[in-house]
Amino acid sequence: MTAILDPEGVRALDARLERAGLLDLAMEDAGRAVADEAGRRAPAGPVLLLAGGGANGGDAFVVARHLLTLGRDVRVLALPSTHPLTRLNRRRWHAVGGHTRPLTPAALARQAGGAALVVDGLLGTGFRPPLRPALAGVVAALNAARSRGAPVLAIDLPSGLDATQATVPEANGAESSVQADVTVTFAGLKAALLFGDAAARSGEVVLAPLRVPPAWVADVQVAEQPGDLDLAPLLPQRTAAAHKGMAGRVWVVGGHPGTTGAPALAGLGALRAGAGLVTLHSAAEVPLVTPELMAQRHPDLAAFLRDTPAARRPDAVAMGMGLGPDAAALALEVLGWAVPTVLDADALQPELAGRGHAACLWTPHPGEAARLLGTSAAGITRDPLAAARALQDRLGGVVVLKGGPSVVARAGELSVSRGGHPGMASAGMGDTLSGVLAALLGQGLGAWDAARLGVRLHARAGERAAVRFGYGLGATDVAHELGGAWADLRGT
Repeated sequence: MTAILDPEGVRALDARLERAGLLDLAMEDAGRAVADEAGRRAPAGPVLLLAGGGANGGDAFVVARHLLTLGRDVRVLALPSTHPLTRLNRRRWHAVGGHTRPLTPAALARQAGGAALVVDGLLGTGFRPPLRPALAGVVAALNAARSRGAPVLAIDLPSGLDATQATVPEANGAESSVQADVTVTFAGLKAALLFGDAAARSGEVVLAPLRVPPAWVADVQVAEQPGDLDLAPLLPQRTAAAHKGMAGRVWVVGGHPGTTGAPALAGLGALRAGAGLVTLHSAAEVPLVTPELMAQRHPDLAAFLRDTPAARRPDAVAMGMGLGPDAAALALEVLGWAVPTVLDADALQPELAGRGHAACLWTPHPGEAARLLGTSAAGITRDPLAAARALQDRLGGVVVLKGGPSVVARAGELSVSRGGHPGMASAGMGDTLSGVLAALLGQGLGAWDAARLGVRLHARAGERAAVRFGYGLGATDVAHELGGAWADLRGT
């Protein structure tokens, strides 16, 4: 399980390390990890390090010292600093024979010309935009050097980014953050390394664990990112004596004239994710994309749902996909059953906020999330962790804020799902995911586990589909890879 930290968590961890007398050793760990990565990225040639005035500058001096003792040609340009550990490590750098020159845009441009690698140690997770004009000039000079062929390694976070934001800050109409080829971050990931344009500015992300008790990191994390090994134990297991009635009865409630493909895709997703019996209930004629699905058309869908006795209700429901203008009223009827329910698409209506139960799974994309919260899609994607938390506060149950990556939220807890493929940005993907989630609920998983496992299964299926079909993917392509994704997570 990988921790995700925000600036407050980083400060709390640093404070705990300082109280224990370990902060200097943690900086040594961080600098050594960056030096090792720098050696892998540039095994020969000069390395130029840029040291800011804060703790990131201290890391840069540690990196410089380790590279120098390995016999590398190391050059350091630095800003003045009052940070105690940065000043200490600057003295240590000088003690082993290192030299430091003042950091200016002109000096950077001269020194970067022949560098095999430039290490950005200007700003860390505590920075909040905008850049001061002097630093903006340095960042612009560094990006210009990179465009001329000098690769950039950022320490912890590319300078100029806000650690909590997915967007790239602008100054005077221009981007004002470093474009890195690789970022080495410590203890845990940061939101800017995971989401949106900020993640693109970070390049490849390498997580270097600090030698601190894992519980100290867990105590301050804002979210988790589970790996496949964490999720594999959640996969439902069938005995040799299993039959379809034991594998979950799933209903998909959706579709009206013109949107009948959406519930069909949800049904396919549920079937491929292991549901024993999948029935589509709709006011329209729904196409059967595979003969194993069952479909029932109801001229009065509301009456059918109202009159369904408890004994005939399914183990799980996915509803909303293509359901039409009566979706909120129909969803309220199903929510009254208190069976595990996935609400998607048309069933994601503001009037349903607070009307669900603990076994509800809400699955908005950013546009739907914006409608639910009364904000803009840009506001949602700017800070997906905060948006997912706000959605869960308003809706209850468990929320899956879909995106790349997706965020799963329950009361007091956030989980970020890794993986997927850009080709999955096509119609019907969310419908298929809803079916996957319903299938897992129907097989007995709780909403939190079903959400975390289901989102990862869907993403892994997309990765497999991209290998098989190429960049442009259809929802059915992904659904047909769910079995392989299941095997991948299980390691078989």
